[in-house]
Formats: sequence, C-alpha cells, structure tokens
Amino acid sequence: MIDDLTRRDVLKIGLFGAAGLALPRGVWAAPAFRGGKAKSVIQIWMWGGPCHIDTFDPKPAAGRDYAGPLDKPIATNVDGILIGQLLPQLAKQADKFSIIRSMTHGNNGHETASYITQTGRKSGRLVFPSVGAVVSLFKGFGKGYKGIVPPYVVLTTPQGRFSESGFLGERYKPFATGGNPNQQPFAVEGIVAQGITDERQHGRRELLHKLDSLGKSMEGNPEFERADRAEKGAYDLMFGEARKLFDLTQEKNELRDRYGRTVFGQSCLMARRLVEYGVPYITINYGGWDTHKQHFEIMNRRLPEMDNAMATLLQDLSDRGLLDSTVVWWSGEFGRTPKVQWEAPWNGGRGHHGACFSAVVAGGGFKGGRVVGASDAKGVDVAERHVYPRDLIGSVYELMGIDPEAPLPNPTGLDIRVLPAKEEGAESAGRLKEIM
Repeated sequence: MIDDLTRRDVLKIGLFGAAGLALPRGVWAAPAFRGGKAKSVIQIWMWGGPCHIDTFDPKPAAGRDYAGPLDKPIATNVDGILIGQLLPQLAKQADKFSIIRSMTHGNNGHETASYITQTGRKSGRLVFPSVGAVVSLFKGFGKGYKGIVPPYVVLTTPQGRFSESGFLGERYKPFATGGNPNQQPFAVEGIVAQGITDERQHGRRELLHKLDSLGKSMEGNPEFERADRAEKGAYDLMFGEARKLFDLTQEKNELRDRYGRTVFGQSCLMARRLVEYGVPYITINYGGWDTHKQHFEIMNRRLPEMDNAMATLLQDLSDRGLLDSTVVWWSGEFGRTPKVQWEAPWNGGRGHHGACFSAVVAGGGFKGGRVVGASDAKGVDVAERHVYPRDLIGSVYELMGIDPEAPLPNPTGLDIRVLPAKEEGAESAGRLKEIM
C-alpha cells in the first residue's frame, strides 16, 4: 500500500514530470493594460556574452588589436547597415530586425550581469523574477493561455546563473526540456524517456493504480484529486498533443536542414513550433560564448551556426505570419572586451565587457532595418543613446501588453512594480520608442 506520505513524496520528486508545473493552481488577477500585439517572445540567450564587435557592431578601422581577422564587415539588405563578415544570412534579413549598439550596465560578472540583463534590476535583498517568469505570471494559465505545455519553456537547460522565477516561486520556474532536439527522439524531460518504451510507461501507470488502495479510499479528497489531475496531465504530456509538439520529425527535412542539424538550429525550429502552439515565452540558452581563449577560432565555428539558424528562424516566422506577433530578442549578459588579448595564456581571447554591448530585437511590434545608439570608435563605451536593461525589458513588456508600471505580487507585501522605479537605483534612458 502507498500511504499518504509516500504519495506526497512521489509527487514532490516529480514522478508526474512537467505536468505539475502545467496545472493552474489559483489565478492572480493581472491588471488590464492596452499594449502591443505581441503574443510570444523567443529569447535567444547568448550564454557567456557574445562579442559585439564580431557580430552586430564591427569596427574594422580600429585595427588588428580590436577587430582581429574579422575586419571585413558586410553590407546588409538595408542601406547603411553593416554587420560582421561571418553573418551573411542575417545580412539578408536585416530589414526584419533592429540592432541596439549602446546596451550598457557596467557589470562584468556573469551572475550579476545575467540578473541585471534579465530582470532590469540590480542585486538586492529580494531576488526578482526574470522576464520569462513575469510574462508567465501575466500571460500564462488563467490569462488566456490554455496549452498543456507550461507557458515558460527553456530549450534545453536553464542557465543556472540565478533563479529565473525569483520570489514568484516554483510555479513560475521555466520548464526546461533537457535533451537534444537534434536527436531522435528528442528526449524532453517528463515527456520522452530514452530507453523506456510506451508499453513500459503504461505498465508503470497500471502498477501505480493497483498499489494505490489509499487513493481509491479517499475519493473526494481535494489533495488526492489534485494528485490525480497531475497524473492525468503528465500522461497527456507523454502521450498526447505535447508528444507531437516536441516531435521534430513532423517537420520537412528540407526545413530542418535550413535551420541546421545542430542543437541550436533545431532549438530555433522547436521555438517556432512552440510559438505556433501559443507558448508565451521561450528561451533558447545558447552556450559557448565565454571566449577568454582562442576567441577567433571559436567564432569561425560558432558564428556561421548562429547565422544560419537565426536567419532561418526570422524568415520562417515571417513566412508563417508569426513575426508580427512574436518578439525575438538576441542578447547575452554583456559583450567582450574590444581589445584582443593576444598574449599567453589567452592567445587571442576576449574578456567580459559590460560597459557597452549589442542586442538585437525583431518582430512583435519592433521595427526592422534600424540601428539604435552607437558605441565609440573602438567599441569600448557608449557614444550615443544609452540603453539600459530596464529600457529594453520595459519595451518588451509593453509590446506584450504588460503594463511596466503594474504592481508585482511579492511575499513582502511591498509596493513593487513590474519595472523598477528610478528611486530603486535602476538606470534608465527611456523605452525604445524609436523602434516601436
């Protein structure tokens, strides 16, 4: 017999997988706000910090000590906009995105910079939720989203730099898929388990029901009914619509090839499928950009992969009529030091640089073919139009129909707003109205 404690422990350790996150457990009444037309966000999180000079803010005139071998920027399909030479496919899509060349927060530590860039706040006594968690709060279950997949999904692993849900708690943590979307099957945590057949999964469920004599005797008990709903949700995930959603073999091979048969390429394709399904917030955690050593060798491999997948994502969203309602946000926690560290042991590396870096936004109400701000001649500091994380995040919220000044429920009962007020020490130069 499974007693009450064991049953609760089974639920706690996650036997029912992602469905525990998917079930609505009370609805918080979000205030009404007339905002933009965006319905989803795809955040391409460049984990480790990409170099702005080698991507969207090239500086060939600065010389070898800054540009290195990547000193031949290329024209885009928008007059006057040049980007890095290893991004030829994105150059053909420049009319769909805008480049922010004056992002800044001044912090060079991974954890703190990640927190600032994804919350708009400086570190303090409270751990605030990331943009994804806030969108899940305002646009998730009970707010119009009816999918079985949780409203905040991470492909494929959480970054681990800070708690994405902050004080909002477990309910607003992202559902991290795990697995590798470039493999068949895509072993999504709680949905597909490699090496375990469907027959075996069904057998486990039957055995659980046979042993659960206590549950049968407690019909009508709210706690047990909640457990039963969690179990049903879990099996709906494993064998229902979610199983098909995460099955990339349903896509044409030609399209999969265009995205690239890489973890990042297939993650971009999976993100597009999640947008079609209606998931409000998807983060692609794209690691490998903390290039302290042999930077240019890594860029020669990484940038073509990024270029191919990201350009295909923009075109695919546009072709399907989804780009107008989907914000695509590309950024890391900071940039890289403009001056190359040629000496040993770095051998052509770049360090952390939070004083000035780039971000890219597209869709969902953001205009394409524009450049916001400028860095100085060597990409060291902001020269024109400072853009702080608070400014970019507030613009995303507004396009998602979330009032940046709305109250944010918190365990302290304090008067806290979705975006920090200037009196909280948050730097701001204004939302991105020039591209909205």
